[in-house]
Amino acid sequence: MTGNYRKNVGIVVFNQNKKVLMCARADSDDFNWQFPQGGIDKNEKIIDAAKRELKEETGITSVELVAKMPKSLRYDFPDYVLAKFKNNKFVGQDQYWVLFYFNGDDSEINFNTNPKEVEFKAYEWVDISEAPKRIVEFKKAVYSKVVNAFKPYIRAKKGKYWQLSAEMIKHHIMQRIRINVREGDRGGR
Repeated sequence: MTGNYRKNVGIVVFNQNKKVLMCARADSDDFNWQFPQGGIDKNEKIIDAAKRELKEETGITSVELVAKMPKSLRYDFPDYVLAKFKNNKFVGQDQYWVLFYFNGDDSEINFNTNPKEVEFKAYEWVDISEAPKRIVEFKKAVYSKVVNAFKPYIRAKKGKYWQLSAEMIKHHIMQRIRINVREGDRGGR
């Protein structure tokens, strides 16, 4: 699709039980689940936007940055969404994704921090693999990529240090082997 894409930040938050926060949209009679997300203001840094949006939408401020995807992921709005927002100048969103660890407790979650714009009506902590199953169809591909990128980072924290997941250890070992093989190829010539 051609047109303007809204610069947006998507936020994945996980807790000490290695579950991620999914929220049900307030603008739907059903329970349409998603991760918190929102627009990035002009000249606003991605992490600052993520913290601001997370606070505005959920009340959560007790977070620690764990990871950020290096590039945005884009999706187009389907016709029924475009029709709903007739004055919208965007055809979709460019989402920059951030992963936070939530070091607070659930009493911090408050969907009424901005009573004029309540985004969500319920929340649930779920396994990250559940997220693409719960999201609307037009966002499934983006959510699948986010899950694949962030799943290795969702792990236990020991004191002030993060434990490496088995997937991350394997990734680092394989990366080291590839580097050694390349260096060996160059040295053997």
